[in-house]
Amino acid sequence: MKYLQRKIKMKRKLLIPKQIVTVNSKNEILHDHAVEIVNGKIERIVSLKDLRTSEYDGDVLDYRNYTLIPGFIQTHIHLCQTLFRGLADDLELLDWLQKRIFPYENSHTKNSLRASVRLGLHDLLTGGTTTILDMGTLHHQEIIFDELIESGIRAFAGNCMMDKNELYPAFCETTDWNLKSTYDLAKSFHNSNNSKVKYGFAPRFVLSCSEKLLKETKEMMKDFPGSVFHTHSSENKSEIETVKRMTGKENVEYFESIGILDQNTILAHCVHLNDNEVKTLKTNSVRVAHCPSSNLKLGSGIANIPRYIKEEISVSLGADGAPCNNGLSIFNEMRLAALIQKPIHNSTVMDTLTVFRLATIEGAKALHIENEVGSIETGKKADLVLLDLEKADQPIQLSDDQIYSSIVYSSSKENVKAVMIDGELVMDDGRCLMFDEEELVGKGKEELIKIV
Repeated sequence: MKYLQRKIKMKRKLLIPKQIVTVNSKNEILHDHAVEIVNGKIERIVSLKDLRTSEYDGDVLDYRNYTLIPGFIQTHIHLCQTLFRGLADDLELLDWLQKRIFPYENSHTKNSLRASVRLGLHDLLTGGTTTILDMGTLHHQEIIFDELIESGIRAFAGNCMMDKNELYPAFCETTDWNLKSTYDLAKSFHNSNNSKVKYGFAPRFVLSCSEKLLKETKEMMKDFPGSVFHTHSSENKSEIETVKRMTGKENVEYFESIGILDQNTILAHCVHLNDNEVKTLKTNSVRVAHCPSSNLKLGSGIANIPRYIKEEISVSLGADGAPCNNGLSIFNEMRLAALIQKPIHNSTVMDTLTVFRLATIEGAKALHIENEVGSIETGKKADLVLLDLEKADQPIQLSDDQIYSSIVYSSSKENVKAVMIDGELVMDDGRCLMFDEEELVGKGKEELIKIV
């Protein structure tokens, strides 16, 4: 399959929306303003009163019916699992892995992996996600990198490292194999595609990684500035009990004891932490990737996100893999992130502005790219999304405060009308410009039949 040509290619353009949700330090919402983009970056944000668009010497993109927001950022994704959506329902984590996910991932060929990744990227891009942290898979990781580069998405990704596996012994490789393959991949792909693609070192979790693998992976990062360390932690009570039997400690306590926690460490889930572990996250500036829909569907529990935020621990959002929530929608994650905390704490926690920031600028901060993306400000990359909020199922907006409610509580990918990465449209007029959806589905079915 060939990627579809981008609809618009230009160096200089003026984007005119109805309003701009900046997510800057003041959370400003601007009306009657335009964004000028030059060579993929935001050159300036200017009042329409100061413009004569008829005399503008670039291309004018008129989206005056739509609201402009920063591209969404998801900090925990499994693109390799997209093909298995709907095939692992109604199981708790360890059974889900043992009976479904590990056997399926182990059966991937290059072709089936490519089909899975493309389906996932289509889902993400059409839902307004412009940056991801993807936990790859054990074999054929180069396919994932090739597809990330071709799609144009901004991404951190890495080989999912596993040097032991009691749940499914066939799905692992030796410690030396894991370390060598990861180092070779990082050398090939870190800062590739004009630095849009960076390496995310990804030992899967304590149950599939030896202490040597974890420690030497962390040491390896020194050769790749700007990379991150990405693993699962404290997702499920049975998992935690097993880790404790193996190590004598709970997940975060174990990670701290072997020296792998710092500001470049991103832990997915953190549903069940003791008080000492919460303190450890804060002390070490560890990032938490919150995946509410996955935690609910697998019956894992509800992470105490309001406490983490109060403790000034970095929190961002991710959809996880499609088989553990059946979707990759950031809108679903935002809505759930807000709603599930209210019966536990009170109705005022996780307000819509806070949640929207988790899906944008806080995700950028987690990945240390907040100077590039996550908000609409001069000098940042033009990773932008246009939403149609003028629909009958949306709040009738009488004030700016309602915009966040509209996005978090009432919107879905159906409201996404255009998506831009580095100033290039990857979706326009509600249509993905990078993929033929019908072809993706057909190829996915063809490859899935071979696996299941």
